[in-house]
Amino acid sequence: MQSTPTPLDYLPIVLMFLVALGFVITTMIASHWLGPKRKTKIKLDSFECGIEAQGNARLPFAIKYFLVAILFVLFDIEVIFMYPWAVNFKELGMTGVIEVFSFIILLLIGFYYMLSKKALNWEE
Repeated sequence: MQSTPTPLDYLPIVLMFLVALGFVITTMIASHWLGPKRKTKIKLDSFECGIEAQGNARLPFAIKYFLVAILFVLFDIEVIFMYPWAVNFKELGMTGVIEVFSFIILLLIGFYYMLSKKALNWEE
């Protein structure tokens, strides 16, 4: 027989978060106070793979890079949502199959829309 949880049951979790937060704050403050404070032009200069910086870093470039990255994240996260379904496949029964197929159909509709808008066409 399970009893209903009380606020006291959550005390270890709250303590863990407080200890973690205290550790983060303590290390940040300690590194700020104890760390070196020498600011030179070379130290404040931007560093990119050991290559000297040339020109302005604010030059515009094709939006296609952002679009591909956003689409990758979008479809990657949608595929991650399929993992719990695969783990609980037998317990979910036919309702779970219908739900995941509707999810996949929506995913494919979005993919078809992306292809129809030529989002991955690099020649334009």
